[in-house]
Amino acid sequence: MIRINDILDKIYEYNPEGDCDIIDRAYVYSARVHDGQVRLSGEPYLSHPLEVANILADMRLDVESIAAALLHDVIEDTPATREDIEDMFGPGVAHIVSGVTKLSALPFSTKIAQQAESLRKMILAMADDIRVVLIKLADRIHNMRTLKYHRKPEKQAAIAQETLDIYAPIAARLGIFWMKYELEDIAFYYTKRHEYERIKALVNKARHEKEDYIITVNEKLHEKMKEMNLEAEIKGRYKQNYSIYQKMISQNLDFNEVYDVIAFRIILDTVPQCYAAMGAIHSMWKPIYYKIKDYIGNPKPNMYQSIHTTVVGPKGERVEIQIRTQDMDNIAESGIAAHWSYKEGSKIDENTGELFAWIRNLVENQENYNDPDEFLENVRIDLYPDEIYVFTPQGEIKILPKKATPVDFAYRIHTEVGAECTGAKVNGKIVQLSHRLKTGDTIEIITTKGHTPSPDWLNFVKTVKARTKIRGWINAREKERSYSLGREMCEKIFRKRNQNFNALVKSGEIKQVSDAYGFKAVDDLIAHVGFGKITPLQILNKIAPEVEKQEVKETGVLQKQTGKRKNKDSTGIIVKGLHDILVKFSKCCNPLPGDPIIGYITQGQGVTIHRKGCLNIMKMSNERQIEVQWSDEVKESYPASIKIRTDDRSGLLADIASVISKHKSNILNANTETLETGISLFYFTLMVESTDQLRQIMSAIKKVKKVTDVKRVIRND
Repeated sequence: MIRINDILDKIYEYNPEGDCDIIDRAYVYSARVHDGQVRLSGEPYLSHPLEVANILADMRLDVESIAAALLHDVIEDTPATREDIEDMFGPGVAHIVSGVTKLSALPFSTKIAQQAESLRKMILAMADDIRVVLIKLADRIHNMRTLKYHRKPEKQAAIAQETLDIYAPIAARLGIFWMKYELEDIAFYYTKRHEYERIKALVNKARHEKEDYIITVNEKLHEKMKEMNLEAEIKGRYKQNYSIYQKMISQNLDFNEVYDVIAFRIILDTVPQCYAAMGAIHSMWKPIYYKIKDYIGNPKPNMYQSIHTTVVGPKGERVEIQIRTQDMDNIAESGIAAHWSYKEGSKIDENTGELFAWIRNLVENQENYNDPDEFLENVRIDLYPDEIYVFTPQGEIKILPKKATPVDFAYRIHTEVGAECTGAKVNGKIVQLSHRLKTGDTIEIITTKGHTPSPDWLNFVKTVKARTKIRGWINAREKERSYSLGREMCEKIFRKRNQNFNALVKSGEIKQVSDAYGFKAVDDLIAHVGFGKITPLQILNKIAPEVEKQEVKETGVLQKQTGKRKNKDSTGIIVKGLHDILVKFSKCCNPLPGDPIIGYITQGQGVTIHRKGCLNIMKMSNERQIEVQWSDEVKESYPASIKIRTDDRSGLLADIASVISKHKSNILNANTETLETGISLFYFTLMVESTDQLRQIMSAIKKVKKVTDVKRVIRND
């Protein structure tokens, strides 16, 4: 079993200034709370956190990470709490240990194969400190190394498959390839033991047969590098068993057809030397051009850099060669961990981070990272900032956009579940439907048969599906209402022109108009009348244009006789092409002549007039909005509210009322309020003919002594 002194010795080598006291205390505490617990191997449980801490020490992590590794199981497996950890070891260690505990609680046992990618993303999204993921990976490495102590083969296979699905790809995503390879190879053994043994035997046989060939290639590469004055380290290695197996399966190859079982690696000092080495190799052996990949000029997202080339080598056999610098080789093995490792006791070169765009995007404040501890403190996992990963009660994962709500989740399950959603529980607690979900939540939807979507949901849903389905339902309902209103409008207008609308529908004449407008059915035409898109007079004019011409002629004669007398019932509003329509003014925004306005067709209650930009009209269906404008001929009075701020003085109210009266406006309502500071607030509702008249009144009130401010009051501004 590894000893704590072995770990401390390693830390002292790469971080002699590190405060190891926290590690000593974490070791003593972990030993005390785990006392009496035993691993399946029969070893004391303490052996596991020691091994995990040792792996992180090999990766040269900071002392806080290694202390957290020694404590990573205590919240989950002992009576210790997060508060205990924070009191004794500080918020940093407590945060990491809590994060590892949270990941351990994910219900992997309920997952299905298709969820593997979602689980990988969830782990990365849930860990706001990358050290949480590194400890989890080190924990899995040691558990895989001791998997033989599980007595049930099916349990071994399940853990191994989970490792292949979840943990090995995460290691690859972070660029830590030594972890990826070890996890894959052990998992391969327990998931497909027969295939593992077969590939291993084939590789061993090839190794014996190709030993002379490897020596020949190695010698020729050394000679060429020497000839080019390139000092290089050259390594020949066999591909990992699992990689060979994957290639055979994916490309349907026999083992003998996998040409790159052996790969050579050339390690140099500088980037220019890498390109020079590639040119030298290509001058010696013919390259296969479509196999050349320049990951130095175009690094992989996980920071990997190298030149890959495949050439036709001695005896006509293909040889794969990777060319990279020493720094690139370190990163190819350690990935993100290489960014904060100490190199022979010296601090990391601050410019190293400039090479890797991906790692820069993980850092909140990337200036001035002179030392790896500072860098590490600020690294945050931010790979999937726009997604959250949540569970159904059965443990199935659903991916939603950030800030999604239970309604989004309900529609993600099924359209019917979304429509009938009346409540939700998140992690067992009832929440509002507008509650924002977060990664790791388990959501249960409460439904009521026959319930329908609420238009208010459009104010908070985030998914396209939820928004589309809710709008679709609203539009369907609006279409029904619009059809009813449209039919009512047509019947009324046609009757006034001595025409029978229903008879014209039965005769097929309305169908001809519908076809002319490009509608599939008469009902669609009628609904568009209700929506305000087409007027009854337009339809009538198509059927009997002589009726409309006669009415225009008669109207002209009547106007001459009456001297253009105003209609007492006029509202001062012209509704696009519609006559005899009931018009009402909204109380939410109190529009005045001069304000830009829009109409909204209501069921059986005519058209309601709103100011453009009114919050209420913005929430309503676009389909029912109609163009309206103020009439130049009609002069009506409309209510308008103002708020006046003053310093208190006697006679002020009388002076303000006098100004309003001089501008020929009546006061409908007046209220006053005096604040503790001595400031008075006056609220008036006036009758005015236009925004111009209101502005004149407000301007005059501002000139009254002690008045400091005058504003128009609109309820939803």
